[in-house]
Amino acid sequence: MQLFWYGLSCFKFLSKDITVITDPYGKSSGLAPLKTKANIVTISHNHENHNNLISIKDDPFIIDGPGEYERKGVFVKGISSFHDNKEGEELGINTIYIFEIEKIKICHLGDLGHELSAKQIERIGAVDILLAPVGEVNTLKIEHLMDIISAIGPRIVIPMHFYDKRLKAKLNNVNDFLSEMGQENIKPEPKLAIKHKDLPSEDTKIVLLENIR
Repeated sequence: MQLFWYGLSCFKFLSKDITVITDPYGKSSGLAPLKTKANIVTISHNHENHNNLISIKDDPFIIDGPGEYERKGVFVKGISSFHDNKEGEELGINTIYIFEIEKIKICHLGDLGHELSAKQIERIGAVDILLAPVGEVNTLKIEHLMDIISAIGPRIVIPMHFYDKRLKAKLNNVNDFLSEMGQENIKPEPKLAIKHKDLPSEDTKIVLLENIR
């Protein structure tokens, strides 16, 4: 399986049988909208920088909320959460997604804005790859994200939703998160190509992806 990052919370998961896109953004983000095909598209919350479905071709299967789904051998579980730390009063709801593709479990936190409860952690379960928002603006603080990483214990963490000079949203830089993880000098990679047998077995690894747009 291969993972590509397009900026904000948008990723492409590419396997031999299926393509998944998460949180496609619109032109109001400051980034050029995607023009790509997908079999599955997930939407973490209803905002134009996360739900630009018109940029995705091939009549994909749309997942935009909690529940359990299956398409072409890919299993997806949506878990309810909030975009803020006031139970959605300010920014509304957010859906966390767990994907199982080629025996690899990926957790996409979306624009999570709060600490997770023990029940939510239990529902997420064991995760191989965690896609985590680190820009702090309208998402949770790094200190709370560190607690989530500790509780979930992913093998790989990929930061997302952080500063890019092209973005209109003024998000924080990724460096604060990398510093907290002791990875200040990490080099960005254009993609993550990985098989289940190659997942790290001990310490959590940080993978910083380049925005390939």
